This record gives sequence, structure tokens and C-alpha cells, in this order.
Amino acid sequence: MATFTVDTDGHTTVHDVTDRVRDALPADADGACTVFCEHTTAGLVVNEAEPRLLEDIETFVAGLAPDDGWAHDELDGNADSHLRALLLGESVTVPVVDGDLDLGRWQSVLLVECDGPRERTVRVLAE
Repeated sequence: MATFTVDTDGHTTVHDVTDRVRDALPADADGACTVFCEHTTAGLVVNEAEPRLLEDIETFVAGLAPDDGWAHDELDGNADSHLRALLLGESVTVPVVDGDLDLGRWQSVLLVECDGPRERTVRVLAE
């Protein structure tokens, strides 16, 4: 298992981590790779990393939940971030062939920050 960190730079941002995941794979890996974000206010998805689409994803995710009015806000004010990340999910599984990600032509692994800026830890487990 390998681990890397991502420093996010905004409240709701998308970061292409495909190369970081690829670099974390053992050269002899074959089968599946699980990429796991160990945070409750960020998520991982597989989608296209085209810059305009990344902006659209940021706008879409920001609109998934109202910013306030949640019970958890009484504790630390970020319930909206938890709810957004809940819908995204904390992990993705990607096929691996000969030590490389076997993604589709336009697919990338994206970390979606919902409560930044923060430092996020991502784990990569390859079989």
C-alpha cells in the first residue's frame, strides 16, 4: 500500500490525481487498484479531467447541499461538506494491467475537495 497527500487550494475544488495513483502502483500489479480518501469531507470519482468540466464539477458539487441550516453546523459549521462528500464516496476501484491503470480513454481519478483548503491523504492499494 502506498500513501500520498494532496494540498487543496479552495473550498470546493477538483484535483486530478491520476499520475499520483499511477506512480504508487507496484510494477508487477495486475488486477484491481483501490484508491481511498481517508477524510469525510472529500471524495474520489472517475471522470474526465477536461478543465471546463472540472469547473462544472466544482459548481455542481457546491450546489448539492445548502451551505447552512444543518444540525451538525452547531458543532463545526461544515455539515454541507460532509453531505456533499457522502454523495461522492470515499473510494474508487480501477483495473490494473502490467503495473498501470487500465482506465478508459478519457477517464482520470479525481479528488473532489468539499471543505478546503486542506491537506488530504490518499491511500492506494493494488492487488
